[in-house]
Amino acid sequence: MEKVPMTRAGNAALEAELKQLKSVERPAVIRAIAEAREHGDLSENAEYHAAREKQSFIEGRVKELEGLLSRAEVIDPSRLSGSVKFGATVKLVDEDTDEERVYQIVGEAEADIEKGLLNIRSPLARALIGKDEGDSVEVKTPGGEKSYEILSISYV
Repeated sequence: MEKVPMTRAGNAALEAELKQLKSVERPAVIRAIAEAREHGDLSENAEYHAAREKQSFIEGRVKELEGLLSRAEVIDPSRLSGSVKFGATVKLVDEDTDEERVYQIVGEAEADIEKGLLNIRSPLARALIGKDEGDSVEVKTPGGEKSYEILSISYV
């Protein structure tokens, strides 16, 4: 079974979500189903069907999270150094627009580009892996080719 790399923060976030689903969401939806059953005819009971649908989503997400966490390989970036690798926080400058961006390279399960968490499997992350400060990287994006220079690499 393939290990899933993730940072300690990503692992903690998934564990917190799993705990929330199991201890709060699951009991709430079970109560909602019980209440909806009390309203009688289930075939035309929208509350019942909505609650069952939500229960199905919760159970699916619980299974997904348990699977991810069981295969998790937690990597502590603070123990790393050198060129760009998993867990690195990289400060880049777009060579065309001079716009600076900061990304941390993280596992697929914790990636969130809005928060600067870059999926290790993304084209940009793959281009950055193994590079050093001062290196330029070319990345093919849906909007065309982009060039970035690595300004700094840190492991927090």
